[in-house]
Amino acid sequence: MKDFYFSQYEDRKPYQPVPFSNGRQFLYQYLATINLAMGVWYFHWRWVYSLNTEALWFSIPLALAETMAFLSTTLFIVNLWANKDEAPKTPPETVSEILSEKDRPPQDRPISIDIFLPTYTEDPELVRYSIRDSKAVTYPYAVDIKIHVLDDGKREEMHAVALEEGVNYITRDDNRGFKAGNLRNAMELTSGDIIVILDADTRPFPQFLERTLGYFKDPEVAWVQTPQWFYDIPQGVSLEEWLSKRFGKISGSIGAFFEKIIGRVFVGKDIFGSDPRMFYDCILRRRMNYNAAFCCGAGSLHRREAVQRAALLRYIDEVEKHADLASKDADDPELAEAIRFGAARGFMTDTEVTPYKYHVSEDIYTSMLLHADQSRNWRSVHHPEILSKMLSPQDLESYLTQNFKYAGGTLDLLRQDNPATLPGLSIGQRLMYFASTFSYFAAFWMLIFLITPAIFYFTGIVPVKGFDLDFFIHILSFQIICQITFMLGTWGVNTLRNVQYYVAFFPLNIKAIWTVLKGETIKFKVTPKTGESRARLDLVRPQIFVIVLNVAGIIWYLGRIALGYEYDLLGFIIATFWSMLNMSSLMVIVRAATWKTEADRLL
Repeated sequence: MKDFYFSQYEDRKPYQPVPFSNGRQFLYQYLATINLAMGVWYFHWRWVYSLNTEALWFSIPLALAETMAFLSTTLFIVNLWANKDEAPKTPPETVSEILSEKDRPPQDRPISIDIFLPTYTEDPELVRYSIRDSKAVTYPYAVDIKIHVLDDGKREEMHAVALEEGVNYITRDDNRGFKAGNLRNAMELTSGDIIVILDADTRPFPQFLERTLGYFKDPEVAWVQTPQWFYDIPQGVSLEEWLSKRFGKISGSIGAFFEKIIGRVFVGKDIFGSDPRMFYDCILRRRMNYNAAFCCGAGSLHRREAVQRAALLRYIDEVEKHADLASKDADDPELAEAIRFGAARGFMTDTEVTPYKYHVSEDIYTSMLLHADQSRNWRSVHHPEILSKMLSPQDLESYLTQNFKYAGGTLDLLRQDNPATLPGLSIGQRLMYFASTFSYFAAFWMLIFLITPAIFYFTGIVPVKGFDLDFFIHILSFQIICQITFMLGTWGVNTLRNVQYYVAFFPLNIKAIWTVLKGETIKFKVTPKTGESRARLDLVRPQIFVIVLNVAGIIWYLGRIALGYEYDLLGFIIATFWSMLNMSSLMVIVRAATWKTEADRLL
């Protein structure tokens, strides 16, 4: 087999999910309740007593940004409220074990499983790795497992690899619907009871099926999602080693001294923030508490019956909509009949078979529609154990492309089927799906937080009434309880990179919001599996501008102090501390834009 850059990482082992602790969960819920109560107390003070009435143009937007951030925080607190892992069940042997009593066939048979490997432009030799690992999947019973390569690139090289590996090769005449259409086409040509969705670079571990199929013994389980683990994420080097290479042994000794005090520091670790552990081990895992764990595509298993039922219900819903349209033209029978016939015929051609709905975020969209199925109480399961490995984006442009697709696709749910109003969802499910969309709007209040220090530097105006004791009592007590609460809620998971990119992604998320508001289609782009070597500072111009603005502001204010102009020393100290926090987050993505230009790939 052809060697790739990731061959050197083959021996890496995945992390284990954080063990559940009743005591830690109780303490989190206790502190979270206090956090919410203190939030009400803080914002009452913030709006009633702290506004700078002489600069409301500055004070009100900041207070509003804080309020919206607290609303997002509240949704996050609710998301993390409780852990409700489901114990894995013993693997089933026959189809009767995964069906309800009324649906069991007269003659039992082994379960049949279709493993889908969709591909478009990926190197066929890369896909070969996934094919071979899929073939190596074990199961304690003689079930029928078929592996299908779904090639939307229609490549002879890919066809040849499939033939050499002895797996089925499926292609189609067009690329309609992108990946979703590719999956739908494959479903129409296969018949497995369970469908496994992998990506071209997803390599399942041998125990993948044995650890997950047991959940389907509950006939109401529609799909199972497993965590995605990127095993090629840069691990970085110690601060001591990095300083030694850059500035000599003396600097390395200083780095070693600091590491003895604060612990090991790794420079260049997960430079693109690709590690999805916080999402899978905290956010999606806790959504099991609300039956709102959605499908994330690769590494998921689906019950074919649920797929087909959801498609049928969607078809009926659309036909009824067109029938209502036709009824409005009842005064013109010929026109009404034409609408009915044309709509039904057109929809039969365009039927979107979930979980492969024609949408750039077909996974979360389809999950929401299945959860909203009022005729069946479909359940979803998030299995917290890592059972496969994948490749991460290898340069900043690839990473931004991937995240723009996620952002735009998720935001588009509000336009297509708003979770706040979609019939059939429970209150908890509405909150969780809405939280997924609402989180991207943080870009607007994040922008306000980023430019607030600079406004102070250049105008000398503070956004609050004053930096008195009352100010410090309110803001410090509220922030301290927030940080402790989230530390407990995300216990055992390093969230630093997630927080930094949450700040640094403000231009990308604003672009995604604007694209959706304009009604433009979010284009599906395959995430490249190889990176480019040149620096791409053009991708981070807004972040660089904010950094320069803050640095210029600090210099400007220091100049005012040096020249003897009136100044607010306490305000300057607070603003500078705020600027440093902001710039530390923005510098992460700036370093990522130049990371490939470094020979040792550390920055």
